Amino acid sequence: MKRYYYSNTISTFIVQSQNEIIGELAQNNEFSLEQTQRTAWIKQIELLQNVLSSYQGHIFFEYSIPRMGRRIDVVAIIRGIVFVLEFKVGEKHYLSTDIDQVWDYALDLKNFHEASHSATIVPLLISTEAENKKINHLMYDDYVYFPICCNKDSLENIIRQVLLVEEGNELDGYSWGISRYSPTPTIIEAAMSLYNNHSVKEISRSDASAKNLTETCDTVFSVIERAKSEKQKSICFVTGVPGAGKTLVGLNIATQKADKEHTAVFLSGNGPLVAILREALTRDKQKQLKAKGIKKTKKEIGSEVKAFIQNVHNFRDTCLEGTLVQDGLIVPDYDYFKNESTKDKSYIPYEHIAIFDEAQRAWNKNQTQKFMKEKKNTPDFPYSEPEFLISCMDRHKDWAVIICLVGGGQEINTGEAGIGEWIHSFKRAYKDWNVYVSSRLTDTEYEAGKAVELLKNREHVFINDSLHLSVSMRSYRAENVSLFVKHLLDRDIKSASEVYSQLSKYPIVLTRDVKRAKQWLKNKARGSERFGMVVSSQAERLRPLAIDVRVSTDPVHWFLDDKEDVRSSYYLEDVATEFDVQGLELDWSCVVWDGDFRYTLQDWGTYSFKGNRWENIIKEERKMYQKNAYRVLLTRARQGMIICVPEGDLEDHTRKPEYYDSTYNYLKGIGIMEI
Repeated sequence: MKRYYYSNTISTFIVQSQNEIIGELAQNNEFSLEQTQRTAWIKQIELLQNVLSSYQGHIFFEYSIPRMGRRIDVVAIIRGIVFVLEFKVGEKHYLSTDIDQVWDYALDLKNFHEASHSATIVPLLISTEAENKKINHLMYDDYVYFPICCNKDSLENIIRQVLLVEEGNELDGYSWGISRYSPTPTIIEAAMSLYNNHSVKEISRSDASAKNLTETCDTVFSVIERAKSEKQKSICFVTGVPGAGKTLVGLNIATQKADKEHTAVFLSGNGPLVAILREALTRDKQKQLKAKGIKKTKKEIGSEVKAFIQNVHNFRDTCLEGTLVQDGLIVPDYDYFKNESTKDKSYIPYEHIAIFDEAQRAWNKNQTQKFMKEKKNTPDFPYSEPEFLISCMDRHKDWAVIICLVGGGQEINTGEAGIGEWIHSFKRAYKDWNVYVSSRLTDTEYEAGKAVELLKNREHVFINDSLHLSVSMRSYRAENVSLFVKHLLDRDIKSASEVYSQLSKYPIVLTRDVKRAKQWLKNKARGSERFGMVVSSQAERLRPLAIDVRVSTDPVHWFLDDKEDVRSSYYLEDVATEFDVQGLELDWSCVVWDGDFRYTLQDWGTYSFKGNRWENIIKEERKMYQKNAYRVLLTRARQGMIICVPEGDLEDHTRKPEYYDSTYNYLKGIGIMEI
């Protein structure tokens, strides 16, 4: 598939007939050609053949931006300057959403299109019937202009003025058009692209980290194919640093293997992630179908999406249907199924492939038994959540594959079993299963070292380096952010300072003023880049700053809605906690640091607010959760973050300055720049 619908030198374009150009556009158009689209192309061609008649260069129509699933109306390269043109034919106003749209295109080219990295990029919004607007020649440090608004009459003058003040590097039009495009999508963007039949190679970078991602996917696919062909049951443990693409691997496998022959399901216990991905996929699919003239209700589309992405607890409940506990095992209830032949329809899962995101967060036996007793009226439930989920997939008579996506240092909830419980389950039973293990599963952050020892003398164990994702893809500006956060939380000032000094393209700054922090976010974000404020779920004494964690934030609206919606992250009124944002990303974040996690000379002080005072957290497990909460909060941003540590209040015994000063001074001592 071509990256563009039309490409030619400007000198050839201006002498070609409209029919010839329209014919090429229509031939490469993947959708049915609507009359409105044909009319828009004719208007654009007429205008540009006049405006560009005195210039040399190259022109593209409908240039693809695969990360966003959209196409730029026109790209014109003149004297090495890349003009990005978004036409709104017949529009009488310059709408803010349209300005953001063309700005997003320009930023996407700058960040992810290799030939555009060093180019000057000028986004132009052409609302053909709008009034003239004063030209803003504001250019940012990365040589991307603030979008310039113009109409059909002022476009020629705008291009002339830019070329008077800008001198670009020489660019070959053909080479630019096929230059390597190496995107780093958010998990929401990735899910939408994969669901629309793009491959992980199309939507990921082309550097070493993406090579690692592709190798991991290929390794898992080979395990699936072997299990299917040899009638085996296998489990894969995929490890990775925060933001390395574990969830992307899972979604890629689920979409590639979600067919009638051996359906796959992506499972997560992360409620906000499931809800956001489902809603995003549903909205996007409805938009795609509408563009093709296909009418389908949101409810219909949502039902299809729910089969693809499920909450692990719903999957568990489905597998409990028609079962009973007998001699410490969950077995089929034949009175329920009436006979053996009907048992398969419900008792055996429909899916042959189950992908468990953040598998280390599955519940241990005590937590599972407590829940099943209180919520499901099953007092004698015999399994931990990992062992039950394995037992469900083991019901298949032929083959099955479980893929466990394992994050390190991400446990933030009571009762999370860690990855060791999965391994213990295989030690106790299921000895005929093949076990494919990442070579890094023994690393300390995965809390699986002792359990992995149990696999040493077990048959059918395969260790593979390709099952580890070693480089964070969340921040395409600096892969070392997660390492910086690790050193920061480990109180290793020297190492944290060294890594911080290397983050020149990823700003991390410090302040004590929430208003200043909000303004920093607004100044940094361009186009529709998403920003928001994140806080610990224990940050109960930020209420004087109008931050109240007791008020629930709807993560779907917070992550998906636009700048005009007061519920969105953009509005900076609602904040998200570690539970809302785990597994998801912002472009820019503000972490507001409360007194629940304080730097002391001995260790981190961990506190929970009860009644009218802070209580010291003593249990090691709870202390770990608190530390991991801040690990999650500090690794959400793709482009940069500001950390706000309030000053406290001498007149408020719950917000004494000493609760905050030590943390602020520690962060300052690392070298984090103050604003």
